[in-house]
Amino acid sequence: MTLVDSSSWIDFLRGRQSEPALRVQRLLANGQAAWCDLIAVELWNGVRVGNERKALDDLETALTTFPLDDDVWKLARKLAFRCRQSGITAPSTDIVIAACALNHNLELEQCDSHFDKILPIAAKL
Repeated sequence: MTLVDSSSWIDFLRGRQSEPALRVQRLLANGQAAWCDLIAVELWNGVRVGNERKALDDLETALTTFPLDDDVWKLARKLAFRCRQSGITAPSTDIVIAACALNHNLELEQCDSHFDKILPIAAKL
């Protein structure tokens, strides 16, 4: 399973022919795409009317949703502290999403440069 970050979902939902959008298509076709509620909220917060809304409605029923349970939040706090110690300032949402992927042993599909800094630190936890 792969947790798909909103950065890649946006390319997919907007019909772009980018590498992230194509990777999301493959993950969906193989039944490997997943999300957490934080990613869903990010997407609903920026959704446009029409096709994007319909696509999100469809994803709500089709995708596995991984929980942001106590273990994820504890890991996110630890990851935030370690990032800060390393001089990395990243959005809290990205830290929580990375912690979710790490906690549930998921790959993370993304095209957000913050993750390029967060993930090496997460790998050391």
